[in-house]
Amino acid sequence: MKRREILAGVGAAALAGCAQEQTDSQVAASVETFEWKMVTTWPPNFPGMGTGVARMVKQIEQASGGRLKIHVYAANELVPAMEVFDTVSRGAVDMGHGASYYWKGKTEATQFFTAIPFGMNVLEMNGWLYFGGGLELYRELYADFNLVPFPAGNTGVQMGGWFNTEIHSVADLKGLKMRIPGLGGAVLERAGGTPVTLPGGEIFTSLQTGVIDATEWVGPYNDMIMGLHEVARYYYYPGWQEPGPTLECIVNKDAWAVLPADLQAIIEIASAALNDQMTAEFMARNAEALAELEKDSRVEIREFPPEVIEQMRVWTNEVLDELVARDPKAAKIYASFSKYKKKAVRWSAISEQAFLNTRSL
Repeated sequence: MKRREILAGVGAAALAGCAQEQTDSQVAASVETFEWKMVTTWPPNFPGMGTGVARMVKQIEQASGGRLKIHVYAANELVPAMEVFDTVSRGAVDMGHGASYYWKGKTEATQFFTAIPFGMNVLEMNGWLYFGGGLELYRELYADFNLVPFPAGNTGVQMGGWFNTEIHSVADLKGLKMRIPGLGGAVLERAGGTPVTLPGGEIFTSLQTGVIDATEWVGPYNDMIMGLHEVARYYYYPGWQEPGPTLECIVNKDAWAVLPADLQAIIEIASAALNDQMTAEFMARNAEALAELEKDSRVEIREFPPEVIEQMRVWTNEVLDELVARDPKAAKIYASFSKYKKKAVRWSAISEQAFLNTRSL
């Protein structure tokens, strides 16, 4: 009996010791602090995107009780806009914010996680990412680059762009130099146009000086702030090229791994909050800015001719078919994307779209 009592006492002491070590570890984790750097593709203090990121990092610091502080560097403050992906990937900074289609030079499959021409709107994209398997594929793709991605912003359906010439037919797109990233640019090439990828900070000057003939950016809110209505007359819709463009927060995988679980959760929650809040902001601000543009005599708001939209749809299908044929990673993601889209479109048709068709001003 005494022997069993001694052994039991030893076991209890060992368990108590383990429990104390675990408690000590939790206490240490709860007081450990981190100071991170974040780079973005947006101009300094840019409304919507840049200010949204600033709001997100403030929320992270507050929710963490100051244990995670993040210093944000806008485009060109630390690195050029188009170097965000590489800078975070190699661990020179801890986080980044931008749009995945900017990184198609790394792997073409990234484009599915921003926007696909004639693809899904913001509600459908969020459904696929969060509950349709999209986020798992997103993280699988980015793991090869030492990154952990999070959906972190969406402007909603965009405008088709600003043009210095009228668009009556697809023939008017031939020879056009247009700032249009992602797969939308590949579609423009089918029309004989030249797609140009430019960060936001370079668009106004390029359009003003004739480096480009046209540009798509976002919508009335951001486009007016950029002054695009001052250097181009014709403002076309709909934004066939970006129906629900998701922005991303990317975190260096090694930096992510050393964060305590509660700080990881805070980043994930803050990114999801930005994803929703940005959509709400653009809905409100675009409506206000559109009203201003409609009163501006310098601007003509035009709808793309139906035959132009139809031909763009045909070319989009060709571009996608060729992409998935040559890229197994893109094929895997597109299979998930298109399967989900087929179901979502049917629901949208008898819910959102059906309601909008019944509504008047």
